[in-house]
Amino acid sequence: MIASATHPDPPPKPKLWGGRFAAEPAPEMDRLNRSLPVDLRLWREDVAGSQAWASAIAAAGVLTHAEWLRLQAGLDAVAARLEGWTADDWRAAHDEDVHSLVERLLYEEAGDVAGKLHTGRSRNDQVATDSRLWALGAVARLDAAVRELQRALLEQAEAHRGTVMPSYTHMQRAQPVSAAHWFLSHAWPLARDRERLGQARDRVAVLPLGSGAVAGCPFPVDRVLLKETLGFHAVSRNSIDAVADRDWVAELLFVGAAVGMHLSRLAEDLVVFGSQEWGFVRFSDRFSTGSSLMPQKRNPDAMELARGKAGRLIGNLTGILTVLKGLPSGYNKDLQEDKEALFDTFDTLQALLPAVAGTVRTLELNAERCAAAVDAGMLATDLADFLVRRGMPFREAHGAVGRLVRTAEETGCSVDELDRAIFLEVSPHFADADLAHLFSPAASLAARAGIGGTAPDAVREQIAALRQVL
Repeated sequence: MIASATHPDPPPKPKLWGGRFAAEPAPEMDRLNRSLPVDLRLWREDVAGSQAWASAIAAAGVLTHAEWLRLQAGLDAVAARLEGWTADDWRAAHDEDVHSLVERLLYEEAGDVAGKLHTGRSRNDQVATDSRLWALGAVARLDAAVRELQRALLEQAEAHRGTVMPSYTHMQRAQPVSAAHWFLSHAWPLARDRERLGQARDRVAVLPLGSGAVAGCPFPVDRVLLKETLGFHAVSRNSIDAVADRDWVAELLFVGAAVGMHLSRLAEDLVVFGSQEWGFVRFSDRFSTGSSLMPQKRNPDAMELARGKAGRLIGNLTGILTVLKGLPSGYNKDLQEDKEALFDTFDTLQALLPAVAGTVRTLELNAERCAAAVDAGMLATDLADFLVRRGMPFREAHGAVGRLVRTAEETGCSVDELDRAIFLEVSPHFADADLAHLFSPAASLAARAGIGGTAPDAVREQIAALRQVL
């Protein structure tokens, strides 16, 4: 068929490779090799990287000014088209990956000059650049979501400075603390996560573009200018390493797993505290679910999902480390597996963190139930501390108070209900002791006034420090 002047035949679909092959890939191979369903979200980064690369090779003399203008305009048109694509459009695209898609559309918009864009560039350094660009934006979004949860914890801490509750070790009641101190105990791990995220971001912001497939670029592109154009902080120092480096992926997945682990620990506390047996907290209707069978149920599903998804996040980290551990140097197709884990971790946390923050922000703390759970036995350490202040070595004081506790258990009463005579049998130092003060939870809190303690002033300092971190 001869093409007419008004309806020319469309240009053949460009290929990024295949000239040395006599046959098309088998459908089974194409299905396995095709990554567009995963990496399609990198199209904005691919366009931005391509525009920066077009400028770099134009400055290196590969493109004329007119060609550079056509490529830039063509890439703008590609971006505008993709911005308007629907889910049906994406399903209809059968390109191998996002790079093939962008180049195909660029041919349609700019013509044959599109074939010059890939000069000196490989998909190896291209995908590494796209992924890092995407990660820089994702890190900022994740940091903001973690910060919101910290704010929710801080708000609750400020509201409950005067609420006393039990602390736990080995899931046994330990010592009284302020509820504010407990809320803050979950905010500080998130501060460490944000520190790690910031440190990881610095290692993400290393430009691999210009490394080619493995040996570098043979054209005099200005990689420092590329770095500045794309917003990276440094330029990779070794082209072999640059195209294969996914340490930064593993590092981000570790931070994601750590965030997930910390969310899971918070969730476990709240699931327990929210049970009828504890009754310390009540979850908002907006962040609870019901039972399909039992009308009375109020389920803390957001918290349970936080526990469950921690396993998913840890699995993503384990998966990428397993992929990386056996690779030889240079790029290998195994590295195509990095993006699914990376995207899934960030998607999971972006869905999870707002729900956890909302649960924390809207929960109601039952101060009476918390205070009622603080019994005299939890002040045994305060009795030992009293004896230490009277000159008794701590180990002896520990043993003396232990005998008081045993006596109370044997007589079926609380330690504070024992006769003073029994206290005097254990130690004469109790002769002039103000036992009511020794068994005061408020006095116990006030005594722990050092940095990081649960005393009101120490908690006030914590709140101020956390507010500064935020």
